[in-house]
Amino acid sequence: MSISKTEAKQLLERMIFEDTHPQDWVQDIWGLSPLLGDGAAKLFEVFEALIECCPEAQLENLLQSYYQQNFMNNQPDSPNHN
Repeated sequence: MSISKTEAKQLLERMIFEDTHPQDWVQDIWGLSPLLGDGAAKLFEVFEALIECCPEAQLENLLQSYYQQNFMNNQPDSPNHN
């Protein structure tokens, strides 16, 4: 099953920012420290640019890889589980 760039972006945003909207995350960081907030804003800008320039198939492969890694690391019987 293929996913669109929009779906991939939404899934990656949930994985990275959890329940926080990305712009809110940047503002929260900015509120803690303008220097760190500037870095957070740049990271988010690059994140969006990478989503735009990356082909859908690569985004899907990236997501599958991260979800498999995360799923495997969260299994109680996994050797990587803490």
